[in-house]
Amino acid sequence: MKKRIYLLSSLFLALFITFSCSDDFDDNPQRTSVNDFIWKGLNQYYYWLEDSPDLVDNRFSTNSDYQNFLNSFSPPESLFEHLVVDRQIDRFSVIFSDYDALEQTLSGTQKSNGVDYELRYKTGSSTELFGWIRYILPNSDAASKNIQRGDFFYAVNGTSLTVDNYRSLLNNDTYTLNLADYDNGNITSNGNTVSLTKTAFSENPVYLKKTFTVGTKKVGYLMYNGFYSQYETELNNAFGYFASEGISHLILDLRYNSGGSVDTATRLASMITGQFNNEIFGKQQWNYKIQNIFNNNNPEELLNRFTTTLGNGSSIQSLNLDKLYVLTSKRTASASELIINGLAPHINVVQIGDATTGKNVGSITLYDSPNFRKQNVNPNHRYAMQPIVLKIANKNNFSDYTNGLQPSISQLEDLNNLGVLGEESDPLLNTALNYVDVNGRFSINQPEHTFKHFGDVKSIQPFGNEMYLEKVPDFLLK
Repeated sequence: MKKRIYLLSSLFLALFITFSCSDDFDDNPQRTSVNDFIWKGLNQYYYWLEDSPDLVDNRFSTNSDYQNFLNSFSPPESLFEHLVVDRQIDRFSVIFSDYDALEQTLSGTQKSNGVDYELRYKTGSSTELFGWIRYILPNSDAASKNIQRGDFFYAVNGTSLTVDNYRSLLNNDTYTLNLADYDNGNITSNGNTVSLTKTAFSENPVYLKKTFTVGTKKVGYLMYNGFYSQYETELNNAFGYFASEGISHLILDLRYNSGGSVDTATRLASMITGQFNNEIFGKQQWNYKIQNIFNNNNPEELLNRFTTTLGNGSSIQSLNLDKLYVLTSKRTASASELIINGLAPHINVVQIGDATTGKNVGSITLYDSPNFRKQNVNPNHRYAMQPIVLKIANKNNFSDYTNGLQPSISQLEDLNNLGVLGEESDPLLNTALNYVDVNGRFSINQPEHTFKHFGDVKSIQPFGNEMYLEKVPDFLLK
């Protein structure tokens, strides 16, 4: 939904907003231009604006004070990190030196060898890591190699993984994984290796769709791994398939889905339901400046409502369900959590698995241009920011789940018994199917050994766990 609100011109006339890059800036005009962009963008949009002392409106008494402040930071990333609040509070705001890389990440396109993995700590260690394979992307380099879900690796190019070296090892375009066996809770080298090469790859987040017959009930299963607006048609087609199969229950697998577009999440919620068109799915909460602008001009624009159309105008295939089963893990984040929280006031949501990440905030892309969009962008650099700008609550105003959304049925993935995705051998899927069959009256086997979470292939990348609006609202001076 395109958003348009009108901004009172007085809010843009303050001295701190109208500073220009003049000759008395330092002798690095490119850095100065980027730093100026960073301060102005965060001063206007940053969610924790009031908690960042150097972003307050009266921070600088003169233009020279402002210039000297900007000039004291190099590279620009250091200014960005200085202005954002404590990283225990703001875990997700990021800056990119090349906006092409950011745009590709938002669309699900980036360099990949097709291995989706998670990293965990070895038993008894606070520094040593190992990885396990969650799934392999079709038509990727890994799809043609001898590696699959449930495999383990302990080293890259012969170097054991640690909290200090994992990025440098796994961010290379080409590397060799040293594989391991699971040995009664220990990760032991088995001498096997697999060499992998990354290329530009677009991941279709609609990974699996199928149906099951449980007694007299027809159950749909969808493994969905990213809220990418470019793949909304594929997502809608999956729901068309479920509708044609006449399913009465749906299992939505979001275990490895770290988020994406708020608009796509709203449309997915509308596909699952259909009976709540135009009712409230989510409520946006911005910093005091932006919130006041919305409230004074068009408060309706703060609401994400159930809809009947995709972003391209096509009709949504809705199932009109009143119950949803969601599979989750510690890596389930942002827009995935929005689905659970946003639907909870409307239908019965049964969450099966582990507590989620706890990312209840969202971002927008800011470019260095007069209105922070890509039009008329500053040609002297390619920096862009993706700062946290809003929190999203559900219809009942609940949004405080920074410790994660807790499952209705707690079940951790057993690394010694992962099963096959989309098959009844997958323990979490099996639990969901049993719940549909007997409504929760069954026992669940928990793993004998557990390992502390560290990260995954998405979270170790910049902007890996994100929920975002697809464009800055249309702030037009009146």
